[in-house]
Amino acid sequence: QVQLVESGGGLAQPGGSLRLSCAASGFTLASSAIGWFRQAPGKEREGVSCISNIYSSTYYIDSVKGRFTISRDNAKNTAYLQMNSLKPEDTAVYYCATRPLRCGSNWSDYHYRGQGTQVTVSS
Repeated sequence: QVQLVESGGGLAQPGGSLRLSCAASGFTLASSAIGWFRQAPGKEREGVSCISNIYSSTYYIDSVKGRFTISRDNAKNTAYLQMNSLKPEDTAVYYCATRPLRCGSNWSDYHYRGQGTQVTVSS
């Protein structure tokens, strides 16, 4: 069956790094746009980054530009979010989601969604 599984979350110190993975099964990521979202306690879920199927164009919200990098490995059917220079405000549950071809703005635009992985940034 179709499944997206995130991994790589955990505890990091401010200024540290984590790499999140999003492994797909039951379908191919190669024809999909892949979005990363996050939801902090008491806050709404927000889109963090997306990589489209069209020329692998990438998008980031301003607060993570220059610190996070989204990528995909179609051969491994896996997407990644490299997170550097982490800040306490990056603490959240991170989710990956997919939709055909182009990135969407909202969580509801995405057809397949993972269960999330917790990222905690604290000293």
